[in-house]
Amino acid sequence: MKKLLVSACLLGVCCRYDGKSKLQPGMEELAEKFELIPVCPEQLGGMPTPRIPSERVGDRVMSREGADVTYHFVKGAEEALRIGRLLHCDGALLKERSPSCGSGLIYDGSFSGGLKPGDGVFAEMLKAHGIQVYGEGDIPSLLDINR
Repeated sequence: MKKLLVSACLLGVCCRYDGKSKLQPGMEELAEKFELIPVCPEQLGGMPTPRIPSERVGDRVMSREGADVTYHFVKGAEEALRIGRLLHCDGALLKERSPSCGSGLIYDGSFSGGLKPGDGVFAEMLKAHGIQVYGEGDIPSLLDINR
């Protein structure tokens, strides 16, 4: 069975910055096709839940209050990557637009809800190590694999 790292919030774990989850439809069916390995890079990096929202600004990650939290995001991404490599994960299903997990499109750093092209810290690290990254919008496609 193929293994996927999964943003824990997509599985219903209340680990997002606001202390909530983003449980996605189809996760139980996905768990029948893949071994799902939940991770939250922000928690693995030592950030509390709930926490002040953060966004990528250039190569840094800044909190809405102006604190540089890049260290926590990088540390968490490294720890989550370590888990993925140790367990030989084939890919990762991550929360879209997140400063950790977003792939291809992330919040623009203005805290206004605007978006810009780019990757979150964890998604960027996974791609650099050749690990395929999917967003929750890809769940229907992942469910169609091997039908």
